[in-house]
Amino acid sequence: MNKNESMSRYGPLVGAIDEGTSSARFLVFAADTAEVLTYHQVSISQICPKEGWVEQDALEILRAVRECLKQTVFNLRQLTIDPADIVAIGITNQRETTVVWDSVTGEPLYNAIVWMDMRTTLIMDDILKDIRNRNKNYLKPLCGLPISPYFSALKLKWLLENIPPVQEALANKRLMFGTIDSWLIWNLTGGANGGVHSTDVTNASRTMLMNIMTLKWDPTLLSFFKIPAEILPQIRSSSEIYGYIQDDLLQGVPISGCLGDQQSALVGQMCLQQGQAKSTYGTGCFLLYNTGTAIVDSSHGLLTTVAYQLGAHASPVYALEGSVAVAGAVIQWLKDNLGLLTDVKDCETIVEQIPADNHIVFVPAFAGLYAPYWRKDARSVICGISENTNSAHIIKAAMQAVCFQTRDILEAIKQDTGLMLSKLLVDGAMTNNNLLMQMQADICGIPVVRPLMCETTALGVAIAAGSAEGIKKWDVKSDAAVPSDIFLPSITENERDILYSRWKMGIDRSLGWESEFPQITNDDTEDIHKATAPGVFIIGTIILLIVAKYRSTL
Repeated sequence: MNKNESMSRYGPLVGAIDEGTSSARFLVFAADTAEVLTYHQVSISQICPKEGWVEQDALEILRAVRECLKQTVFNLRQLTIDPADIVAIGITNQRETTVVWDSVTGEPLYNAIVWMDMRTTLIMDDILKDIRNRNKNYLKPLCGLPISPYFSALKLKWLLENIPPVQEALANKRLMFGTIDSWLIWNLTGGANGGVHSTDVTNASRTMLMNIMTLKWDPTLLSFFKIPAEILPQIRSSSEIYGYIQDDLLQGVPISGCLGDQQSALVGQMCLQQGQAKSTYGTGCFLLYNTGTAIVDSSHGLLTTVAYQLGAHASPVYALEGSVAVAGAVIQWLKDNLGLLTDVKDCETIVEQIPADNHIVFVPAFAGLYAPYWRKDARSVICGISENTNSAHIIKAAMQAVCFQTRDILEAIKQDTGLMLSKLLVDGAMTNNNLLMQMQADICGIPVVRPLMCETTALGVAIAAGSAEGIKKWDVKSDAAVPSDIFLPSITENERDILYSRWKMGIDRSLGWESEFPQITNDDTEDIHKATAPGVFIIGTIILLIVAKYRSTL
């Protein structure tokens, strides 16, 4: 075998940029086998300037992606695989995260506002005051989404109203807006020197600005949020050539696939037929249910979203989505904030050491609850603590919370469609935890199916990129069998119902906290300190006397 034959032994290759909330990755797949040949990953930090505010540096994200491209190309050469065999690249990304930048300098005008950021709550409240009956579903017939801080429109509105450089760029006709996919496509295809300003239908469907039926920016929605149309990217399908990479290493390679990360996982799990569903467990948890070409309006707290459109002339496919804000984030919180774990991977071993019964319920509503409740006033509660409770019980309750929230979504799908899933396909980093997957099967009462190839999010956009018109190196088979592990329910229906009823009791107790106890300002804190100082002194003195008396009797 000569060198050229050796370098091409895997056939055409397709790359996938996977930019998530906590890291960026670049993976290279063999189009003929869907095998991951190599990848590189770079962590991305979060910035939290105030409670409920979550930001990221858009330039750090771009640098991380470019570092991943560079290192993965190096890896290919180390494996004696020619990077020139990469025929296409797709981009999948954290959705709703909002970036604004200057079209001339290419510089971000503010940090990227991350999807979980809650700073726009007051803007939402003001909007709802002007709507009859404070109806948060007022715009759902147009965009499929409730009015919520979760989506991009309110984030962009906040930037336009509060950040002078954004206002100045708008006045000078230099302002550009996009979700992370748009930011990456524009920069990788040339940036200020002719970069392509585009997005795909799945990401656009998460902004509250796209009409869910026409797949175009909607004049009524733009007027409602006071968003100028000229700053928005062009909406295109999920599978077509958007432009060509201008970076030296991969110059000329087409970017031909784009999907929001959750929709990409749906495609990667091959849930391409109506009635199929998958659940992805990452920082949050997101369950998508394929409704085919039908737009299904949920009356039980689910979102109507575009699942994918595989080609400019293809019909769009829609989905019902249940979005859970806190999944893997709660385990990370137990490690970073409470110190109950030295490594998030330890939770399975720790929980296996305690008895099966656990009466603790942990509702992780750090910044409110997403689907199906959509209650911004909810806050985290831990219920059922007794003198026998230890850290392992809390960790187990946190794991169960992820599973209970998934069941909440399944119950809502059942109410909206009249159907209960016969199985649940799962993916994401948390699915490596076998105990969590067994808990999920037990709590939902259906088999949980985990693919042996865990990179389904990246795989989905690689499929979109490789099958695009002008590429056609990937054969999409909707009935393809995916090698998987299966977890079967192991508890009775009665046990399952008791567990779920306790969860619902915990949900009830988590509601109303934010509205009942307004946030205290610095001035308020000073007043409280002045008013309570004498009382604290008196109580402290009493405690010291009691302790002294107790010691004297020993």
